[in-house]
Amino acid sequence: MRKIVLDTETTGLSPSDGHRIIELAAIELDGRRVSTQRFHRYLNPEREIDAGAVAIHGLTNERLQNEPCFADIVDGFLEFIEGAELMAHNAPFDMGFINHELNLLGRPPLTNKVVDTLKMAREMHPGKKNNLDALCSRYEVDNQHRSLHGALLDTELLAEVYFAMTRGQESLLGEDHTPMPRHAKMNQAQGERPPVRLLSASEEELALHEQQMADIDKASKGNCLWKKLVAA
Repeated sequence: MRKIVLDTETTGLSPSDGHRIIELAAIELDGRRVSTQRFHRYLNPEREIDAGAVAIHGLTNERLQNEPCFADIVDGFLEFIEGAELMAHNAPFDMGFINHELNLLGRPPLTNKVVDTLKMAREMHPGKKNNLDALCSRYEVDNQHRSLHGALLDTELLAEVYFAMTRGQESLLGEDHTPMPRHAKMNQAQGERPPVRLLSASEEELALHEQQMADIDKASKGNCLWKKLVAA
């Protein structure tokens, strides 16, 4: 299934208050890389932008007055994401705004499978900051050029963070697009197995593991199963 990372910038925090999308970006992933296929538009929201929102993304009504409206680009956007799995950081926010825009046009809501990378990050790093800046720092993704929020830039950063968060998992799931050699398939069919390679954790990795378990234990109020098993 195609995977697409998307992000929006908006006039405010809630579509229920009449706020609208002013920037929409979506980039397609090609395996473990960002492809050249992307959709990016600035939009005229047809309403005033909250001052607090301008402070975050820097987009003003004057800047957007000659941009197209969502109705002008909706068909191209829906065609781009058709059949794809969508990924967004705090996905309910972005999906809420996109579906609100679709509703204003009498269109049905999106039915794509959606992955919330913020939820993923919270499950992996309980009790820690998991906004995009914090994840970039944690996974050493360079975001020094990010002084303001921007939908296109944030999708590119999120894609790199996603690759780092799932490093090693794609190949385990068979999604790294690397075909299994024919002789390996035959060996498996005959019950033969390659020798198991054992790797010992370094002192630094063990220390990081202990810290992670301590963080989980603290966040779960003493219910970390691993620590209980070790103590048993």
